[in-house]
Amino acid sequence: MKSYHLNFSQQLPISLAEAWNFFSSPLNLAKITPEDMAFEVTSDLKQLEKMYPGMIITYKVSPITGIKLNWMTEITQVKPQEYFIDEQRFGPYQFWHHQHHFKAIEGGVEMSDILTYGLPMGIFGKIANSLYVANKLQQIFSYRRKKVIELFGDYPATGT
Repeated sequence: MKSYHLNFSQQLPISLAEAWNFFSSPLNLAKITPEDMAFEVTSDLKQLEKMYPGMIITYKVSPITGIKLNWMTEITQVKPQEYFIDEQRFGPYQFWHHQHHFKAIEGGVEMSDILTYGLPMGIFGKIANSLYVANKLQQIFSYRRKKVIELFGDYPATGT
């Protein structure tokens, strides 16, 4: 199986505690996912419920308009205010491992995502990644970057 790796990083002008509070709540994922994906958490979760190791989260998602897929992830690791990891248990990928890291920096927090994924169907999966999947994931994370800035503000650029 061919695996693919994507890395994303973003700085925000909020505290580590505020960032962790928002991103460790599974229901907040819908707030930073493009509307055209019709993303819906189907697990019976409460708004203030936080992630914990072993937590199973189910979703419906539409990566292609008109096609609704079921997706199930497990939160496999959590170190509060440092990182959490989700892995797909059922869904569109052959393999999905997503690390979310948080680090306090001067005047805010730096968030980093490390995503490793694989697609089913051999050569057809490779073609799908080249033609659609990699670009779609880039678009999703680009959208998230913008939404997070809308929610929390933009980290000030440092002059040189």
